[in-house]
Amino acid sequence: MYYIIAAVVVVAIIIFLYNGLVRARQMAEEAWSGIDVQLKRRADLIPNLIETVKGYAAHEKTTLEQVVELRNRAQGVPQGDVAARSAAEGMLSQALGKVFALAEAYPDLKANQNFMELQRSLEGIEGELQMARRYYNGSARELNIKVESFPGNLIAGPFGFRKKDYFEIENPADRAVPTVKF
Repeated sequence: MYYIIAAVVVVAIIIFLYNGLVRARQMAEEAWSGIDVQLKRRADLIPNLIETVKGYAAHEKTTLEQVVELRNRAQGVPQGDVAARSAAEGMLSQALGKVFALAEAYPDLKANQNFMELQRSLEGIEGELQMARRYYNGSARELNIKVESFPGNLIAGPFGFRKKDYFEIENPADRAVPTVKF
């Protein structure tokens, strides 16, 4: 009789742990979907931005080509490769920063309504992307804790649950605290 009760308790614990792992994995995958949507929105705006800038800064061809090449590289990263996508998107963000810096050298471009609208749209997407990254990293953290901690690790391994990579800033300069001098 006690063996039956013990077996039922063990099975209930296994089911509880397994369902918790499934829930955590689904949250992380849903959170990644949010990042993916924002990255797609940003990627869709880039061709319009490049075309707008081309008309004003024709001799900045290498910068513009670099942005297009980095956009294509980021879009080509295999689904689920968070580390590679994070690195590719970081390089793309840096290149986009160079495009916006070009506007400072071209007052007509800076005053162009289409450019300004694209810049505002990209800034809005960056804000949404930042929130999506925080949500994804929090969901990945919760899954990783369940996968690594006892007794979840006893269930995670045999059932194929794996840790998720964080969507992190790859460029150490982006992490550095800016120095302010007066």
